[in-house]
Amino acid sequence: MTNTTLQPIQNIAPVDQKKKSSDPAQAQYDEGKEFLEKNELSQAALAFHNALLAFEEKGDENGIANASNQLGNVCLQRAEYEKALAHYQRAWDICEKNDDPMSLMALSKQLILVHQGLKQYPEAVKLCFDLLDSYNRNNNPKGAVETLELMVDVHIEAGNKATAADGYRTIASIHARYKHNNIAERFLKMAQALEEAV
Repeated sequence: MTNTTLQPIQNIAPVDQKKKSSDPAQAQYDEGKEFLEKNELSQAALAFHNALLAFEEKGDENGIANASNQLGNVCLQRAEYEKALAHYQRAWDICEKNDDPMSLMALSKQLILVHQGLKQYPEAVKLCFDLLDSYNRNNNPKGAVETLELMVDVHIEAGNKATAADGYRTIASIHARYKHNNIAERFLKMAQALEEAV
């Protein structure tokens, strides 16, 4: 004879209803992510700041890195580039110490935008080349193209239209290699338009 007990009805919730974490730091972090998704930046910043303090109190380095990263995202959306840089750098230091290359690559993309916002174009381009190197080593053409597009934006903003046109041609050649001829043609036209504007 089997003993079956039914789950109490109050424990059954709709699938889309998320259960809050019992860890206060994680609950604050999750709340911050929800606010960030709704573009409620002030609320998100407060929640991530509280989560960061709680993670620091516990000595949870992963939590500190995640909360710092999210605070950087909030600051980036607010165009508070110096603050974003400080938060991303803190996350970077932890990820580098823990030898976490995937997180470092994700942070690199954000740091490119920060340096672009600060008009530190050489630093943004350097990060682009570092990312390109990683994507090429891992045979990731999609990541390489996305990074080249970021680099083109940096060059355009810096006034280096000829270099940006070269970037578009490189993107076109990658697409052509994979028989994405229509996309390749579009990037070649973009390169030509940039060169004509020089």
